[in-house]
Amino acid sequence: MAMTEESRDDGGELCGMIRSRWPEARVARSSLGEVSWSLAPEALLAVAQGLREDPRFSFEQLMDVTAVDYLAYGQEDWMTEASTAVGFSRAREAVQNPVAPPHPEARFEVVYHLLSVSRNERLRLKVPLASDRPAVIPSLTGIWASADWFEREVFDLFGILFEGHPDLRRILTDYGFIGHPFRKDFPLSGEIEVRYDPEAGRVVYEPVSITPRTLVPRVIRDDARYAKPDPAEKGPSHD
Repeated sequence: MAMTEESRDDGGELCGMIRSRWPEARVARSSLGEVSWSLAPEALLAVAQGLREDPRFSFEQLMDVTAVDYLAYGQEDWMTEASTAVGFSRAREAVQNPVAPPHPEARFEVVYHLLSVSRNERLRLKVPLASDRPAVIPSLTGIWASADWFEREVFDLFGILFEGHPDLRRILTDYGFIGHPFRKDFPLSGEIEVRYDPEAGRVVYEPVSITPRTLVPRVIRDDARYAKPDPAEKGPSHD
C-alpha cells in the first residue's frame, strides 16, 4: 500500500516514539499499520544509528534495501481497464496519468526495511535523492552488516552510489555490463548481446540488434469455442 502524508496517523505508538525523539520526522502510518518515514540523505546515518542503538526502538536487523526510479512517473503504455473498448490501439502511444509523483524533485528514492525482533516492529525508511544532485547516499554497512550486499545490488541495478561502502562492485550483472537494468530509461532489450563466434572460437559481445518496441498482444474478440448456443437455431431432428 502506498504511503502518503494524507495517511498520517498520530495515534500509532511507534510514530509517537519517533516524533518524541525527532520532532520534525515526516512519519506516516497506513490503515494497515505500516509505518513509513521519509527523511533527507544527510540525516540517514544519525537516524539509522539511533533506531538501532536506542532501546526504545531496537531495530536490530536491516531486512532489505531497494530503490524506486520516478522517471516518467504517471506515464503508462498499457491502459488495461480500457482494453475491451480500444483493443489493438492501446499501447500505440503512451498515456499520461495525472497522478503526481510523491517527490517531484527526486529522480530516485532509496528504501530501507527495518525489523525489531525484540519489539516485533517494522519500519520503512524512504530517502529521496534530488534530481539536480548526483545519486549518492551514505552507506549503512557500519550500522548493519547486511547492508553490504543489499547496497551492492541497488548500485548494480539502479546506479546509486553508497558513500563509505567497503567494496561497492556489481553483484548480479556480468563483468563489463553497461548501464543499470532497473532504471526506467534502460532499454528492455539491453545494450549488448552475446553470441558464440565459431571463427573466433570464443564468446563475443556486440551492440544489441533488437529494435525496441511496445508489444501489443493479440486480442480475439469472438471465439467460436466460447460462443453460447443460439436457442433459435436447432439442429437436425432425429425423430
